[in-house]
Amino acid sequence: MTRTAPAQADHTTHPARTPIVGTMTATQTDPRGPVRTTGPAPVLDVVVPVHNEERDLEPCVRRLHAHLREHFPYRFRITVADNASTDGTWAVAEGLAGELPGVRAVKLAQKGRGRALHATWLASDAEVLAYLDVDLSTDLNALSPLVAPLISGHSDVAIGSRLARGARVVRGPKREFISRCYNLILRGTLAVRFSDAQCGFKAIRADVARALLPHVADTGWFFDTELLVLAQRAGSRIHEVPVDWVDDPDSRVDIVSTAVADLRGIARLGRGLATGRLPITELRAQLARGTITPDPPGVPSGLLRQLVRFAAVGVVSTLAYLLLYVLLRGQTGPQAANLVALLVTAVANTAANRRLTFGVRGAGGAARHQFQGLLVFALGLGLTSGALALLHGLTAPSGTTEVVVLVAANLLATVLRFLLLRGWVFRRADEPVLEGAR
Repeated sequence: MTRTAPAQADHTTHPARTPIVGTMTATQTDPRGPVRTTGPAPVLDVVVPVHNEERDLEPCVRRLHAHLREHFPYRFRITVADNASTDGTWAVAEGLAGELPGVRAVKLAQKGRGRALHATWLASDAEVLAYLDVDLSTDLNALSPLVAPLISGHSDVAIGSRLARGARVVRGPKREFISRCYNLILRGTLAVRFSDAQCGFKAIRADVARALLPHVADTGWFFDTELLVLAQRAGSRIHEVPVDWVDDPDSRVDIVSTAVADLRGIARLGRGLATGRLPITELRAQLARGTITPDPPGVPSGLLRQLVRFAAVGVVSTLAYLLLYVLLRGQTGPQAANLVALLVTAVANTAANRRLTFGVRGAGGAARHQFQGLLVFALGLGLTSGALALLHGLTAPSGTTEVVVLVAANLLATVLRFLLLRGWVFRRADEPVLEGAR
């Protein structure tokens, strides 16, 4: 990794041509306390990762430098991270580093935004680390609100969001649709609680970065998502800033290949969380805010384990439902038997999933959960009753045919029930309902 150090300035005390150490040297501070704002090291290091950006790099860095000089009250550094450019980007970066106080240039031999951030963040001695895209699609007025909660100690990670309430975004319908779909996929598969994983405008405390970066495997565009998921699972507080954002019409991002890589990243990260390969318990012990309560014995925490436990509860509920239906049908008729069997098993199913699948303990909220569970039950009743009505409207079915149709309808109702229980009934109290999920 080749570096050009910044010229000597009030913003950073690294003299010209002085090598930057390869590991973070900033003093450890309490993760919930304010960072150190005095001393020779910069408080903020803003990384601009670039690949073949000789045209946009200079205006970006000059605007960013002027903005920080005027609006940021502490020492800062701007790091241009050139990852394997083949045009004149490196020459531009070196020129800026030689001219502007507090600007340095770093050259990496391999391409990848995630790789560039990983290398430069770990090599920085700043207390707060940030990055932004070279196209400056995000209004720089959001930079101070982004880093202020990290400097004060209120938060551990901060992200700009194009999907949070108050954000103002100008972009085409295709990119809007893809962005919202991607973030909905993240919510459904990895249970994320942040609204926008891919906005190129983020910051993190250096002490938190030191703990998380060794476990982030992606070197490309999925780096952001992987880092945020690990931060959330580790119990770090993620601060969101609604941004003003204008799409760059000249963006070089290949949407299709990036989407495929992101889906592969989701699958890989999901496996790592489900199998325990990622040391989430250790990270929570190190980074989580407040009292760390270990998971109750036998209670699954990941999506895969929740699905397994939900399926087990569902099998038992379905068998109980079928038994009750067969016993009651001869006495009450098919519709009444279906209603009673569903009602009895729905109450038991909600209680079992509340405790076993989603790990909710105690009586708090139990009545509300049962009420919401009954609303979910009404959906199942509508599906199964509708299936029965349709079957009897088309033919005079045998008892076996009725049971087969009811099993199929119940399978569909089960899928919808899991999604509603996970995303609505047993949603964590601190999980906001985000505009991006609508």
